[in-house]
Amino acid sequence: MVSVITESNGPIARLMKATEATDIVIIDETESCPYLDGQTARMPLRMPLERIKPDQVDKRLAEGNRRTGEFIYQTNCPTCDACQAIRLNCFDYQFSRNQRRRISKGDQKFTQKIGPLQSDPQRLSLFNRHRRLRGLAKRDSDIDADEYVWGFVRSCFDSFEITYWLDDQLVCLAVCDQGEKTLSAVYTFFDPDLSSDSLGTYSILKQIQHCQQKNMKFLYLGYYVAGSRHMEYKSRFAPNERLIDGRWVEFKNVGETS
Repeated sequence: MVSVITESNGPIARLMKATEATDIVIIDETESCPYLDGQTARMPLRMPLERIKPDQVDKRLAEGNRRTGEFIYQTNCPTCDACQAIRLNCFDYQFSRNQRRRISKGDQKFTQKIGPLQSDPQRLSLFNRHRRLRGLAKRDSDIDADEYVWGFVRSCFDSFEITYWLDDQLVCLAVCDQGEKTLSAVYTFFDPDLSSDSLGTYSILKQIQHCQQKNMKFLYLGYYVAGSRHMEYKSRFAPNERLIDGRWVEFKNVGETS
């Protein structure tokens, strides 16, 4: 079942105009799409000129913006509109029996910690292993410590990390942006040798749980891209809302995360 979230229709356009005046474009070039073969991507990087307060973070995310480092971006591709911002309404979200089982199993095995963003050899090594072994680094070599800091630790939002540990070994890390009533899952990477533990799914479920405990309404999962094997999993968290033609559209009973 699909329904349109009509109360967001008007504010989306107004918010776009409001934020454009407070940013400057740093990079605006086309590149090969990282999600769909044969497509050309355009994701202009914008630098905010003012400090972004928590309520403004909520508005930026509602417009479909994402963050990388100290910059904000939104897809504006010349021939494709497959990227759809996707979010979960955590006030209404009900964990399935399989999801509750996944949380219980993960809680018994892993230790969760929440703290400020940081960089060290353990985090950098985990990030690069995740990219290599999951086939996410076809065109690029490993990143170095400076690139990790630039992409994740430096931020123009209020940000933090959730780490998951197996004894003293870091096995999963979720970079999160926090608004007044929203949380954004910026990037999650994990030990590919523990794929049977479904750490990516477990991390999202724990972020939903965090939002519910902190009375935060929305969890943003980035972009959903139909046809991209690295992005399609997001639709399995249902119900979800996707930003399509400037309107948030609700998708119900899409599927269940195992």
